[in-house]
Amino acid sequence: MRRTIRSDDAPAPVGPYSQAVEAGGLLWLSGQLGLCDGALANGVAAQARQALTNLRAVLAARGLGMEAVVKTTLYLQHIDDFAAVNAIYAEFFPTEPPARAVAEVTALPLGGLVLIEAVAVVG
Repeated sequence: MRRTIRSDDAPAPVGPYSQAVEAGGLLWLSGQLGLCDGALANGVAAQARQALTNLRAVLAARGLGMEAVVKTTLYLQHIDDFAAVNAIYAEFFPTEPPARAVAEVTALPLGGLVLIEAVAVVG
């Protein structure tokens, strides 16, 4: 069984995809940019904070918290921003953080500096 999850507290998708899809006991969360009220936050740290806040909103729409996240992938426009993003990330996952991958990419949608996707366990 497959079910889509949507939160009005996170930006609407900028393309033909769902904010999250629940299937097989997992919640697959689409990548979130640092968007708030239709605009990117100012700077990589603010964008990372907003992207994680957006992910938290989608999780909440399913009745989950950040502790349900088991895997994240972070895409950075500039790998030199790793330390700044890592500091913000640690605030959202202060204990027992999920598994993670980080990659530098050539470009992100809307000119974003960071995009974060996640997988969470349901139940």
